[in-house]
Amino acid sequence: MAAFEGNRVLAHTGAKYPIIQAPMGWIARSQLASAVASAGGIGIIETSSGETDNCKAEIEKMASLTDGAFGVNLPILFLKDDAMLRYICESGVKFVTTSAGSPKKFIGPLKEAGITVYHAVPTFESALKCIEAGVDGLVVEGAEGGGFKNPEEVSTLVLLQAIRQQSDIPLVAAGGVCDGYGMAAAFAVGAEAVQMGTRFVSAVESPVHANYKNAIINAPTDGTYVLNKKSSPCIRALKTGRTASIHEEGLMPSDTFARIQDLYFGGDMEASVGLAGQSAGLIHEIKPAKQIIDETVSQFFQVAERFGSMAAGARAAAE
Repeated sequence: MAAFEGNRVLAHTGAKYPIIQAPMGWIARSQLASAVASAGGIGIIETSSGETDNCKAEIEKMASLTDGAFGVNLPILFLKDDAMLRYICESGVKFVTTSAGSPKKFIGPLKEAGITVYHAVPTFESALKCIEAGVDGLVVEGAEGGGFKNPEEVSTLVLLQAIRQQSDIPLVAAGGVCDGYGMAAAFAVGAEAVQMGTRFVSAVESPVHANYKNAIINAPTDGTYVLNKKSSPCIRALKTGRTASIHEEGLMPSDTFARIQDLYFGGDMEASVGLAGQSAGLIHEIKPAKQIIDETVSQFFQVAERFGSMAAGARAAAE
């Protein structure tokens, strides 16, 4: 596929397609990640849940489930010690995304182990610091995305362009992308891959309850709130009675995430906050991971071919 020739994210990961599944806590485990990897994307195993032994078991399970490309996310501020870092360095994993903090202390050990490191950045300033620290690539997280956000909302397209103006490092677009049209838009401004979270949360292979998936596919384009902007963590989540109350109050109670698994796996959408990006408003059907990836790639090439025809026509007219 000519459009992906020379793609550095594919070179770094060994994947067929430059589509990464986001590392959602408790959700991004072998059931979902192996489905994404087997479909040609890049499956990511989470460690943000803090369940070190369970996460290790999920990583080890991947080899028996798929021969596709996968990696692991290390959320720096959420790791209690260096046990997971040491394990990853000895595990044979070849691709890691880091997030939630400075990757500076992690880059040396990971690279010594032969691991490629991409860091997730929510701001232009943090991107420059990570480039200086020596990361191999960046996951650029715009304000449209779900989960933990930068309260100063800068869109994915703007953030991508700002970083690309300063560096030629490989960029992965995260936030607001759930199909090939969004992927093409991100590539047009400098991305070489996309990371999708909300789209894969609502996939057939996602382990979450049907109520959560249905809440995503039924959400309108304005179906999320940005919550807790004056404190930490700032998040984007689906509009529910619970999140409407938090939005009205302005601050998020300290026990907001105490029953997150009751929402994820029990289906109680008022038990906690259902993290999701604005792309929920573009998702209308629960589909298998393979169908999501195949359709995304097909749509991407349709747009690329249309752009190619437009460019050729404009060039001919100019001559």
